Amino acid sequence: MATGENKTMETAADVAAYLDTVEPAERQADGRMVAALMARLSGEPPRLWGPSIIGFGRYHYRYDSGREGDMCRIGFAPRKAELVFYLAGLDDADFTALGRHRRGKGCLYVKRLADIDMGALEALIVQSLAHMDGLYPR
Repeated sequence: MATGENKTMETAADVAAYLDTVEPAERQADGRMVAALMARLSGEPPRLWGPSIIGFGRYHYRYDSGREGDMCRIGFAPRKAELVFYLAGLDDADFTALGRHRRGKGCLYVKRLADIDMGALEALIVQSLAHMDGLYPR
């Protein structure tokens, strides 16, 4: 089995206290709203993964190389410049209704929640959770 500690691990840090430190104030408010949304949709409490990812649920992965670890099923990070969503299984998703955003490999970037359609975001989160449930049943 491959060794080496994963960089992003679940911590015991207080999520609410972390959100109190987020700047600017609008990002802090958006972070609280996203945390509530993801908790409701996942049925899981928020946990801090590493210094800044707020994750919900967990799964265990193992690569062909033997490397393995745990990660949150869905999550987000309220960064200074934008919200970063960690959602899987959205390659065939329809992002047209979402509004202003950009995408990277496995990430969705949103400057402010006011720029997007919250119903479309909710649908993407639900799709990601279903994808994770298919790959990693609870």
